[in-house]
Amino acid sequence: MKTIVIVGGGAGGLELATRLGHQYGKQGKSTPDQQIEIILVDKNRSHIWKPLLHEIATGSLDINTDGVVYRAHSSLHYYQFQQGTMTGIDRENQTILLQALDDNEGKEILPPREIKYDTLVMAVGSVSNDFGTPGVAEHCYYLDSHLQAERFHQSMLNHFLRINQQSDSPDAEQGVLELAIVGGGATGVELAAELYHVADLLKVYGMPEMSAKRLKIALIEAGPRLLPALPDRIALTVRRELQKLGVEIRENTRVIAADPEGFETADQQRISADITVWAAGVKAPDFIKSLDMFETNRIGQIIVKPSLQSSVDDNIYVIGDCSACEQPDGSWVPPRAQSAHQMADLVRKNIKLQLKHKPLQDYIYKDHGSLVNLSKYSTVGSLMGNLNKGTMFIEGRLARFVYISLYRMHQIAIHGWLRATAVMLAQKIANSVKPKMKLH
Repeated sequence: MKTIVIVGGGAGGLELATRLGHQYGKQGKSTPDQQIEIILVDKNRSHIWKPLLHEIATGSLDINTDGVVYRAHSSLHYYQFQQGTMTGIDRENQTILLQALDDNEGKEILPPREIKYDTLVMAVGSVSNDFGTPGVAEHCYYLDSHLQAERFHQSMLNHFLRINQQSDSPDAEQGVLELAIVGGGATGVELAAELYHVADLLKVYGMPEMSAKRLKIALIEAGPRLLPALPDRIALTVRRELQKLGVEIRENTRVIAADPEGFETADQQRISADITVWAAGVKAPDFIKSLDMFETNRIGQIIVKPSLQSSVDDNIYVIGDCSACEQPDGSWVPPRAQSAHQMADLVRKNIKLQLKHKPLQDYIYKDHGSLVNLSKYSTVGSLMGNLNKGTMFIEGRLARFVYISLYRMHQIAIHGWLRATAVMLAQKIANSVKPKMKLH
């Protein structure tokens, strides 16, 4: 029996495990001499689509109702799930090493383990890059995982409660919650807009003194404009919409230090904040370099061949944000959800070709456009493809529909059409009876 191990249950990893499970894991799909076992490894128990983490942070989504539980999902899609954190790879014996699994009190649930593989797929994603800025790791919130997003959510609710209580007192000055977000990319701008939305929602849920007027948000970007990876027209439209909401946009502003009261900038200015968020830059998880076996670039991504095999071992594929894949024109594939989706599809095909000892296909990135969702206020973006022979700018309801469709496509990829439709219907029913934001 051959074993395919996928490390990382993000957009690419979970889609790949699902499709390989249906292709090889289902009994009767493989011949007796070519039995294939699919194992997905992730340190978390559940999956949430990473572009939605800012909505988990603000409470617009609830991981308990909107997340995908790996163990339940694996039983329906013919793969195995192992919860754990990878600490090493033994290439000679083709095994990965998992550290001991502990509970919240530090008690050991499972000892350190080894999992043998014939084919390994690294799909461990990316994390925020604080560039070693002093104080950031100690004092700022990151939004790299649903656990970090939920930590931010709890802090946000506590601050809102304090401000509402202060404002309710006739002798107290009306409170204002100050937030400073470093990073003018999609995460930063979407988080800023969503915060204004939930602040207004709280008036309905027992905090009558709360509103968007009690927010003061500074969005800090080191470069000359917001959304540097997207077209100018999208960036300018987003900037205008955020300014309408009241966001203070600070471009060409480099943060050099963080402390409990806010940020210090390179031009020696202070940006005060009750809550600070770091959403600037990405890098591959640090443990990849500690493995000391892969060829990596300056942000720790694993260099791969055009087939998405690692440059050091043909039995190890790398997909998603942790993959550094150079294109024929010399550009590099951007770390985006659509990249991970496309890479997962190609690796599935290449694993099948490799098992049959046939030549592998090369990965060519197809840019289908970019969308930025500013909560209920606006959605803007561009579509690219053969249909319009170029780029088409969209905004408003059409852009919102396309944005939601991207998530629906991800749900279909991991659930299948029938179950995805049932999940969507269940979520729609749940949303009609539960609060519009998570309040705990």
